[in-house]
Amino acid sequence: MFDDDDPLLGRVRAIALAFPDAAEKVSHGRPAFFTKKVFGYYGASVRTDGEWIPHDHALVIVPDADEAPALRDDPRVFVPAYLGPSGWLGVDLDADTDWDEVAELLDASYRLTAPKRAVAALDALDP
Repeated sequence: MFDDDDPLLGRVRAIALAFPDAAEKVSHGRPAFFTKKVFGYYGASVRTDGEWIPHDHALVIVPDADEAPALRDDPRVFVPAYLGPSGWLGVDLDADTDWDEVAELLDASYRLTAPKRAVAALDALDP
């Protein structure tokens, strides 16, 4: 379901694995970034009118509650199948992606899912 040599995945992977205690595994055929819990996936699908629509080049995260409404208004954002009802959102990535924004989205998702000790370690990295 993904190409390990995908340059967009490579950029997401570099950002995600820089967080304290972060690791990667394949979950449901997609790269998943996690500590104790998953904080990001690369790729997802949406079910529309009984048809599965793949979003193979996308970042799926748990958004900060204050940011979620604005994200939902963005045309690049979608509600992924299965995870969407739990508040997760997907953001399509392409050659014009703002990688600072990706880092911010991953940071917020990490902070919402990582153990307090890992978040404290992240805060210690950024004085």
